[in-house]
Amino acid sequence: MMIKPTKTFSINALELGPMENFVYLIQDYRSKCAAVVDPAWEVTKVVALMQHQGFKITEVLLTHSHHDHTNGLDDLLNVFDAQVHLLKAEAQFWGQALKKPTLHYGGDTIQLGDTEIAIWHTPGHTPGSACYYLDGHLLTGDTLFVYGCGRCDLSGGEPEQMYHSLKKLATELAPATVIHPGHHYAHQPSSTLAEQLTGNPFMHFNNVTDFVHYRMYGHNRQTPYTPVITR
Repeated sequence: MMIKPTKTFSINALELGPMENFVYLIQDYRSKCAAVVDPAWEVTKVVALMQHQGFKITEVLLTHSHHDHTNGLDDLLNVFDAQVHLLKAEAQFWGQALKKPTLHYGGDTIQLGDTEIAIWHTPGHTPGSACYYLDGHLLTGDTLFVYGCGRCDLSGGEPEQMYHSLKKLATELAPATVIHPGHHYAHQPSSTLAEQLTGNPFMHFNNVTDFVHYRMYGHNRQTPYTPVITR
């Protein structure tokens, strides 16, 4: 699925694997370089698409280290000599030996040709979960879904941190920011922050205690997620 291109880059979203993962390809026009976000599952399709379009994968961006977002990393690196980017906090949590890692802190940027990608540290799903921002687009991994958010009951999960991460996105990003999640858990593959502020129940809380209770115990929502409008 091709997302509307900008002047300098485009974003391709490939839905791959049995867990409805989105693997994203950020393609910089001038340099013909590409970044893969969360390479997993059928990476042969990722490789074939980039080779067909004449792009070279030079960067890999990891939103977090869970298997369903990283299980194609080694296969991809066998084809492309790409740099692997992730937050230092996630590398420490993961404990995996990586070839050519670049460890970051929130606020760092990655340059892909003419395209600048900003790294946001959004812990909650894992200690080093990251979102990647570029020119009005935010790739959110398992932090923010369309009308949902990531689980906090797995190893490294912290619902209190998730609350603060979602508040950070809500207050520091423009409402028109396009949200590109790590899984296709709703009827629509992407959304705007404005739509999430209105229809995502996890964005409606104003205190951490109520959020934690709802995230961990208080809801029984099933996919595909739909809007929950509060008055």
